[in-house]
Amino acid sequence: MTNPSERVDYAQVGDHRVAYDTFGDPDHPTLLMVMGLGAQLVHWDPVLCNALADRGFHIVRFDNRDIGLSTHYPDGPPPRIVPIALGFRSTAPYRMSDFAADAVGLLDHLGVEQAHVVGASLGGAIVQTMAIEHPHRILTMTSVMGPTGSTFAELPRLRILPSFLKRTPPTVDGAIDTIHAFNRTISSPGWPFDAERDREKVATAYARAFDPPGVQRQLAAMLASGSRRKALRGVKVPTLVIHGAEDPLVPVRAARAIARAVPDARLEIVEGMGHDAPVGLWPHLVDLLAEHARSRSDERTTDVTTTA
Repeated sequence: MTNPSERVDYAQVGDHRVAYDTFGDPDHPTLLMVMGLGAQLVHWDPVLCNALADRGFHIVRFDNRDIGLSTHYPDGPPPRIVPIALGFRSTAPYRMSDFAADAVGLLDHLGVEQAHVVGASLGGAIVQTMAIEHPHRILTMTSVMGPTGSTFAELPRLRILPSFLKRTPPTVDGAIDTIHAFNRTISSPGWPFDAERDREKVATAYARAFDPPGVQRQLAAMLASGSRRKALRGVKVPTLVIHGAEDPLVPVRAARAIARAVPDARLEIVEGMGHDAPVGLWPHLVDLLAEHARSRSDERTTDVTTTA
C-alpha cells in the first residue's frame, strides 16, 4: 500500500530513487537525518527538524531503501532471518554498505560535499558505515540508539521479544494497533508516552507505504553485514554516541562499545530514555546535536550520564 501523492522530492541513486524532503536554508551546513529499521522520514518529527533548522542547519530527512516512498525490492520471497543471523548471509539482497551508498548518493544529488550525519537505531548503523566507508563526506557523526552489528552480543531484552517477533496483521487497524503497541513497549520510562501522537505517526507511515517484507529485507541487511566494532577503530570522524539507559531493544553496552572503538568519541547516556525520542527530550537532543556539530570536539572520550 503506498501513497505516491505526498509532496516529496526524489533523487535518482543508481537504479533506484530516494524520497526526501528538507527544512531550513540550503546555504546552511547540511544535517542528514537517517532513520531506523522500518521507520520512514516522517518519524523525524517536523517540530524537531525545525528546531534544528533554527540552530542554523539545512535538514535533510529521507526514506531508506525498501521503506516509505523510496524504491522497494519485491523480487523473490523475503529473506529468511534466522539462517542469516546464524551466518548464512547469501540470501540478504543488500548490505549496510548499500544503505550508506544511498545516503552518499543523496548528498551527491543535493550537491552537498560534506554533511553532519545523525542516525537513529538502524540509522545509527548506517551513519557508522558512512564514517567507515565514506569519511571524506562527513563533518560529524552522531549515532543514536545504534547497534554495532554484533548480533548475539546485543540481543533485545527477553520481555520485548514476543512483541518484536510478532507478525504484523494485514488489516489496516490490526497493523496500526500492533505497531503502536510495540512502540509503547520500547518507549522511554522516564517520560510520558504520547499515545495520540504515536498512533497518528503510525497511521501516517502506514498510509505512505506498508511493506513488511521490505522491513524484513532491511533487517536481513543489518544481520548479514556483521560487526563494525573492528572497523570503527579506524574512524577519525568526530563522533557523538547517544543512548538510552533503559533501551530494551538495543542494549546500552552497544553504545559503550562504539564509544570505546571510535577514537575520541563522546558517549552520552540519557537516564530514563528507552528506544525512542520522547517529546520532552527533544530540547536536550537538539542541544547535543547542535553543540556536537558546532564544536567538532577533540576531547578524549567522555562517558556522561544525564537526566535531561
